[in-house]
Amino acid sequence: MGIVMGPNQYGKSECRIVTVDRGSSRHSIKDLNVSTSLRGDFDDTHHTGDNAKVLPTDTQKNTVYGLAKEQPVGEIEDFAMRLGRHFVDTQQPVTGARVLIDEYSWERIPVGGTGHDHSFARSSDEKRTTAVTIDGSETHVVSGLKDLVVLKSTGSEFWGYPKDRFTTLAETEDRILATAVTARWRYLGTDVDWAKSFAAIREIMLETFATTHSYALQQSLYEMGRAVLEKRSEVAEVRMSLPNKHHFLVDLERFGMENDNEVFFAADRPYGLIEGTVTRDDVDPAPAAWYSLPEF
Repeated sequence: MGIVMGPNQYGKSECRIVTVDRGSSRHSIKDLNVSTSLRGDFDDTHHTGDNAKVLPTDTQKNTVYGLAKEQPVGEIEDFAMRLGRHFVDTQQPVTGARVLIDEYSWERIPVGGTGHDHSFARSSDEKRTTAVTIDGSETHVVSGLKDLVVLKSTGSEFWGYPKDRFTTLAETEDRILATAVTARWRYLGTDVDWAKSFAAIREIMLETFATTHSYALQQSLYEMGRAVLEKRSEVAEVRMSLPNKHHFLVDLERFGMENDNEVFFAADRPYGLIEGTVTRDDVDPAPAAWYSLPEF
């Protein structure tokens, strides 16, 4: 029986970078968290500790800052592709690269009804994301968002489920439905207006969540993904993870008070976790490595 090195990668995780565009008196900022991973011929370092082919992770970190200075960051997909292609093109042992970027959103502070030229406030915990995989001459882009917290105060039901001796949950035809959306969508190519596409997909997801009368969070997941694929031809598939942020009706009868779906206890854990992929039936599924680490 032989023993060999399986799939592997290495890199620098969570390089925090903020850039300021000072091209005019009205500044703009980019606030990013960048992670890089390299794949290729690294058997020697695993077998013997020979680092002749290992570009230090510190160099990868410095490359993030250096490339951000050489050329404006622009859209995170473009910056991720630029980083990944740099490593593959300049390092002979490197055959592939994976770049993950989270972008934090900032809004101009309003002063006298107008956004200030150089003062900003973090708008929410929501983040725009991208995962770019460079595999030789091929480039694959999976973008998305996470921590987009949404809530419906009505228009949601949950009933008709199996019951056994451990079931205590009461059926309901009117409940709060809340979740923190993590969504990732795979693009069919790279000739995309990234900002326009992201804004449109986000809007479609929000509108669909709001207007779907939901009998299950699974149904909402499917409808949101289906709406994106129907309206955005550049997208091959949508993957979503939706934690069910439970809101339980508080029993006020012991105080002689009626609770007509007005007062709830918002529980943070445990929570239901609904996950799924909505895809076109005429496209090949993406390798798992485009979404996460290589499978071990």
